[in-house]
Amino acid sequence: MRKIILNVAISLDGLIEGPNGEFDWCFTDNDYGMTDFLESIDAVLYGRKSYEVLMKMGPNPFANKQTFVVSKTLSGHADYTLLNGDVIEKVKEIRSSEGKNIWLFGGAELMTSLIEAQLVDELMLAVHPIILGKGKALFDELPGRLMTKLIASKTYPSGLVSTHYSINY
Repeated sequence: MRKIILNVAISLDGLIEGPNGEFDWCFTDNDYGMTDFLESIDAVLYGRKSYEVLMKMGPNPFANKQTFVVSKTLSGHADYTLLNGDVIEKVKEIRSSEGKNIWLFGGAELMTSLIEAQLVDELMLAVHPIILGKGKALFDELPGRLMTKLIASKTYPSGLVSTHYSINY
């Protein structure tokens, strides 16, 4: 079975975006393991807001991956498979299909729903050495504790710490 892996940049204070939705604080000076990660996946799962933000930046940098967008308001498009209705069941079907792992790109609401349904297998958090103070918290909406087990971690000269956890439901 494929794994669903949340891979996201996060600040020291647990935020995934600044107060105006910005993520200009994310380091881009190094690969930080992304090439290896991208080789391990063949699909990307987005919430509508995350997908729209990424598309405003230019062409889809992950166009060579199967793209799924969860939305109640978007209509279908040639560039992605739209998931609406019973999203949890549809994600279960995708997860049980043949293929490599699936990148849960975001956002926080989709991540919360999938964790509540016990569909997220691993967390890969790129912890940036910055405190944003205000913004959107990654785990703000979780209903309770989530136990994890460290798989790996790597510290970079920039101060970024890449962490990789499995989730123990």
